[in-house]
Amino acid sequence: MFKTIANAWKIPDLRRKIIFTILIVVFFRIGSVIPVPFLDMTALGNLMQMNGAEQGNSALAYLNTLSGGAFSNATIFAMGVTPYINSSIIMQLLTVAIPPLERLAKEGEAGRKKIATITRYVTVGLGLVQGAAYWWYLHASGVTVYTGGFSAVYSAIVIILAFTAGTAVMMWFGEQINEKGIGNGISILLFAGIVARLPYTLNLLGQYWGLGFEGDSKYFFLVPLWIVVFLVVVWVITFMQDSERRIPIQYAKRVVGRKMYGGQSSHLPIKVALGGVLPIIFASSILSIPSTIQAFGVNPTEGFWKGFFDAFNTTGWLYMSMYFVLIIMFGYFYTTIQYNPVEMANNLKQNNGTVPGIRPGAPTAEFIRKILSRITLIGCLFLGFIAEFPLIYSAFTGMGGMSMGGTSIIIVVGVALETAKQMESQMMMRHYKGFLD
Repeated sequence: MFKTIANAWKIPDLRRKIIFTILIVVFFRIGSVIPVPFLDMTALGNLMQMNGAEQGNSALAYLNTLSGGAFSNATIFAMGVTPYINSSIIMQLLTVAIPPLERLAKEGEAGRKKIATITRYVTVGLGLVQGAAYWWYLHASGVTVYTGGFSAVYSAIVIILAFTAGTAVMMWFGEQINEKGIGNGISILLFAGIVARLPYTLNLLGQYWGLGFEGDSKYFFLVPLWIVVFLVVVWVITFMQDSERRIPIQYAKRVVGRKMYGGQSSHLPIKVALGGVLPIIFASSILSIPSTIQAFGVNPTEGFWKGFFDAFNTTGWLYMSMYFVLIIMFGYFYTTIQYNPVEMANNLKQNNGTVPGIRPGAPTAEFIRKILSRITLIGCLFLGFIAEFPLIYSAFTGMGGMSMGGTSIIIVVGVALETAKQMESQMMMRHYKGFLD
């Protein structure tokens, strides 16, 4: 990958794209340390430390990791790209469920632009809702400076609009990277936010290592083990990201005039990790609702609801079990809305393509459906293992607060591989000499 970056840097056009992407990331990091006005920063720091936004595996810690620490500091980019991701997911689901949106998606470039415009409006709406919820959380926790009268109303409007404006700017940053930079804009910003938490993770590892010198010698074993496990998980994710099942395709020969077409063999690639990190994001978003409600003030000390919230703690048995099951369910769901075996079989039939040993039409569709089902199961089990392992490791070792969890590692490795492949494809396109040479 480093060799790819070095070769890309030698090409002026790609060098400009890389520099532009780096500048956008720098602006993103600058905005991530500018707090919104009318907040007591000392009270904010105490609140985030108490609710585990800096250390722990709570919903707040998850949001803080994706925003690169901006959430715990209540900066203008505190919402990160989460509203845009949620908006994109909602639009994907609605495109399947609502016929007018489905027709728009099939209209080509013009339809996709209209859907992108709707996605932007939904993003701003979600930014307003999440910004208002975050302000209410800060206000109820006594972090806001003004608590009554016109000053409180004015400060609330400013804070909510600042959060929403930050969301809109983040979305614009991502689109600018797509247009003028290198890689997928939103993924690059997620990558930058997660990597920005790496020094914090290393500092926390140093603290655990220091506990070993204070008498708790188990950390002399657990800290190196965490590093080894981290490297192994990165290798597994890299291997699975590139893994695919190739269905052989044979195209029949046909004569058109005096020329013969077809007759070649090809394959239909199906990636093992079809949904990428989306099933994990879906599952964690749903399961984070109870802990979010608890963090926002509903925190019973006894009775049924106390047991309910304890069960949905990230180290609780119910949370881990449902997390694994939901990842598998959403993995199958995402595959269903993204891949249509009947349509794939019809496309092969129209192009005189067949799977060797399988009749065209319905038998081919059924064969592709079975392959998709098996591959999806393998991919979902892989995602479930990667997502659960950091939680299990933290529960058994007590090493909480590691921001580089399974979801974060998948995002970082996936974005790095995808960006490197995009650089390679653009270099190949620029070095292609054509037919005249």
